Amino acid sequence: MANPLPAGDPDVAAREHVRAITRAAGSSFYWGMRILPEQRRDAMFAVYAFCREVDDIADGDAPLDEKRAGLQRWRRDIDALYSTTAPAPTKPTLRALWLAINRYRLDKQDFFEIIAGMEMDTDGSMLVPDCERLQLYCDRVAGAVGLLSIKIFGDSGESARAFALSLGTALQLTNILRDLKDDAAMGRLYLPREQFEQRGVAIGTPDDMLSHPKLPEICGPVAERAREKFSEAEAMLARADTRALKPAIVMMMNYRRILDRLIARRWQNLDDDAGLSKPEKLWITLRYGVM
Repeated sequence: MANPLPAGDPDVAAREHVRAITRAAGSSFYWGMRILPEQRRDAMFAVYAFCREVDDIADGDAPLDEKRAGLQRWRRDIDALYSTTAPAPTKPTLRALWLAINRYRLDKQDFFEIIAGMEMDTDGSMLVPDCERLQLYCDRVAGAVGLLSIKIFGDSGESARAFALSLGTALQLTNILRDLKDDAAMGRLYLPREQFEQRGVAIGTPDDMLSHPKLPEICGPVAERAREKFSEAEAMLARADTRALKPAIVMMMNYRRILDRLIARRWQNLDDDAGLSKPEKLWITLRYGVM
């Protein structure tokens, strides 16, 4: 059980802090969440700000031991939010999370899974992981976010949970296929090891593997896996509360378009992230989130 909500109005400074972090990211996430009522939207912004801050630790330039220590501090901070004896948090993101956890009964383990996913990014295991490890990573950094999100949206039934996990994998695989060059700059390549081995491509540096002429063949099955997960997620919607899950549906439609563009371009230009324009994002938001 988390600490009880503080008396009085919600923490305005904490709310503005997580709103600013989410707006600054300029991601498809922001467009999907804008259609939520204010309290639910602010709870989602708190979750996003948490994800952004732990991700910044994993992706930063600090030495490995400092990264691990920073992520462990976050684990302790999250744990304290669920304690009835711990003092009220002072960091604005934690204060915003405190409100979200209490209002929507968010599970502590989902936050811990996200942190564990960030730790995978720091231990060197995400350089051409095998399929099993890649799925674990997707479940942690995206599936766990989805499980937190559906509670805030208002449907955490079994079909909604299955939807969240399938969609999380689809979104994360799309991110991986979109961000190959940026990830390589950090010494990471999330494409599954089995795809390289099946095509006789030697495991080397990320840059070497990305420059291999068989890269489109390696990315193709990953893209197909993402498409399958999008289809699984869509099938789950028939048994879930689609009105409650509209923000997630907006994200799904945004990312499906990005994936389709990546497939059409066959990874010939890794500087092109296949991103959507603001008018495209607005149309998708109106079409799937409002109408």
